[in-house]
Amino acid sequence: MADHGFTTVATARTAPKAAAVATRLGSFVPFIAVWAVMMAAMMLPGAAPAVLRRAQASGRVRAVPLFIGSYLATWAVVGGAAYALYRPHGSMAAGAVTVAAGLYELTPLKRHFRRRCRDSVRSGFGFGLCCVGSSIGLMVMLVALGVMSVTWMSVIAVLVLVQKLLPAKAAVDVPLALAIIGFGIWIILAPASVPGLVPPM
Repeated sequence: MADHGFTTVATARTAPKAAAVATRLGSFVPFIAVWAVMMAAMMLPGAAPAVLRRAQASGRVRAVPLFIGSYLATWAVVGGAAYALYRPHGSMAAGAVTVAAGLYELTPLKRHFRRRCRDSVRSGFGFGLCCVGSSIGLMVMLVALGVMSVTWMSVIAVLVLVQKLLPAKAAVDVPLALAIIGFGIWIILAPASVPGLVPPM
């Protein structure tokens, strides 16, 4: 099925583990345009507190568009990198990336960037870098599962929003990370049984 220059491909061979999960990204300009809209929808709600703090700190309303623009530009660069590095892949790779994303959620680096993503920052670019560091595992997981999938985009958007608005708590964050790891293992072992991953042939 083709839509806006993107084609989702899913094939199931003789064994479930061979099921392929791939999204053909099409040409760069349509991809980056859709990516920018997607990032605005996903990232701006969680960035609202930082935008308000920036407006209050500067005392100038005109600083807000520059802050938002540079913040979204940071995510556009991430989209460009994703486009350049993306390769069609199978469910084994998608599962492995998901496991890695869950492990990243447990690292001190993740906690550092998550804290910085909730702090006051002087520029949208700096804020964007911190938020990229906080959400990079989840975003890589999105790319692996289906970068243009509305379902996966919605799931990741909710996780990113919650992590931006709420302080880190091990009682919540550790079970979430373990759930992501378990989900990745599920994808590796039985991809055809994962809803929304491999459409029936």
